[in-house]
Formats: sequence, structure tokens, C-alpha cells
Amino acid sequence: MPSSRPARKAAPVDTTSQDTKSRIIDAAESLFMEHGFEATSLRSLTSAASVNLAAVNYHFGSKEELFQAVLTRRLDPMNQERIDLLTRFEKDAGEKPVSCEKLISAMLIPALRLARDEKRGGKHFLRLLGRAYADPAPFIRHFLSANYAEMIARFKDAFLKALPHLTRQELTWRLHFVMGALSYTVSGTDALKLLQQAMPHERDNDELLIQRLAPFLVAGLKAPAVGDTRKLELVSGD
Repeated sequence: MPSSRPARKAAPVDTTSQDTKSRIIDAAESLFMEHGFEATSLRSLTSAASVNLAAVNYHFGSKEELFQAVLTRRLDPMNQERIDLLTRFEKDAGEKPVSCEKLISAMLIPALRLARDEKRGGKHFLRLLGRAYADPAPFIRHFLSANYAEMIARFKDAFLKALPHLTRQELTWRLHFVMGALSYTVSGTDALKLLQQAMPHERDNDELLIQRLAPFLVAGLKAPAVGDTRKLELVSGD
């Protein structure tokens, strides 16, 4: 005979609460940083945030949109700081171009401030950002380039004035390498951990890390323009 007991109803989920949304995004930030986008399942997200799938869908719609929300929460303020610094340096320079060193500082100083601010995700978010730049998922690259096109264009124009010997195409490549070096440095890779083990007195010293990185980036940006790469010859070790 069928049971006479009433069917158990699912526990209600407060999908409209800001606290629920914050829990989801906090849990997502931690899991995406540790495992990357692809390896983080929605099941692990809902478990870590103590919510059900309906709450994730209500607030974010999909895992892709949730990842974008995680990035936007921290990136928007950091990139606004970058633009503010660039604007200040341009005002101080007047008609002259802002130096390459100051332009690199405008990019790195806000990242360093974020690394020191645990309330804004600190080093964990920078590691997530490093993962995002290296992630092969097309939607991540499209999201970063589309949403921060204005900031990228502002810095590119300023670098072109500071480095008149470079074409726009050559500068684009070099800025690509700059972002690659920066993301590799802050992402907490195994190679970086090995370097820190070799120099334990520099471990977790973000300021010293940036001081070491900045001259390297500036030197690469200021290097002579590259000619036709088809004319370059590979020299063997023989």
C-alpha cells in the first residue's frame, strides 16, 4: 500500500538574501583559486557555500557568470585605481610623456595594495587572477579583454608616447609579455614556490617581489624594436 505520510518538502532557500549571494561568491573565489574554473564543480560550490543549486542559478545564472562576478568584484576597484594613478601621472607630466617606469608603477601598485588587503581577497585573489590569465577557456579571455578594453587602451596609448620607437603591434606583444610575467608571478606557481624556498628571507614579501619584477619589465619594454622576425637566425649550441 502507498504510504499515507505527506511528501517531505525541500527546505526553503533564501535566494534573495545578500548574505547568500556573498557566501556563494566567497566560496567560488576560494575554489576557483585552488582548482581553476574547469575543475570546480557546481556541487562543490553549493556545498562550500551551504546553498542549493537554485540559489546559484538565481543570483548568477551559470558557472561562467559566477566566475565573471568573482573577477569583477575585485578587478573593477583595482583597475579604477590604475586609471586614477595614470590620470595623476599624466597631469603631472603635462605635455611630456609619462615615463615607462611610472606607467609600470601605475599597473603594479594597485596590485600590491590588493595583495596586502585580505578584505579584498589579498594574495588569494591575485593567484586566481593569475589562473584566469593562463586559463584556456575562451570566455575568460573574451571577458577580460571586453570589460577592461578602456583601461587597456589608456595604458597602451601612454606606453606608445613613452616608447616612440615601438609600433603599436610591437607594443601589443610586449604588453602581452608584461601581463604574462605579472600573472605568473602572482599566481603562486610551483616554480615561484621553488624560488622562495631558495630565498626564504624573501618569502611573502610582495613589495620586494614587485621591486624585482618592475626593472625586468621596464627593460623588456625599452628594448630596441625587433626587425622582421623572418630574418632572425637560430644559433645552435654547436
